[in-house]
Amino acid sequence: MSHAQAAQALARRVGEAMFAADRASRETMGMQLLACEPGRAVMRMTVRPLHLNGHQICHGGFIFTLADSTFAFACNSRNHNTVAAGCGIEFLKPAQLGDVLTCEGVEQVQSGRHGVYDMRVTNQRGDTVALFRGKSAQIKGHVLPDEPPSQESGA
Repeated sequence: MSHAQAAQALARRVGEAMFAADRASRETMGMQLLACEPGRAVMRMTVRPLHLNGHQICHGGFIFTLADSTFAFACNSRNHNTVAAGCGIEFLKPAQLGDVLTCEGVEQVQSGRHGVYDMRVTNQRGDTVALFRGKSAQIKGHVLPDEPPSQESGA
């Protein structure tokens, strides 16, 4: 198995382990993890009635949570425990009941313990609903303690 294939397989296992333990994303939000690769993740969520605010559009906090969850999977994908150090979001288009929102998160830079990741939330028509940028910080430990972290550095 090549180094790239090993990193890909490790990221997939990290994603599966994190998603199994992530009740907020799975059960409360109804998200699906579609991909977890080194420095990249994709998640999906259908806007349900519980996601609607007083304007009958998807509450921004739920869109933020989709982006934040995607960020978590992308920045932990190399099996280093990593947390958010800061983030910001721009809401560009409302999401409606029944919309299927997909968020793709991609590492922009990884330098030492810190990384910067961009998330794009789109609806089923490909319209950009929100853009989120997160800064990550590695902390002690590993998602999968029995597996060495990937040394691959994306950008």
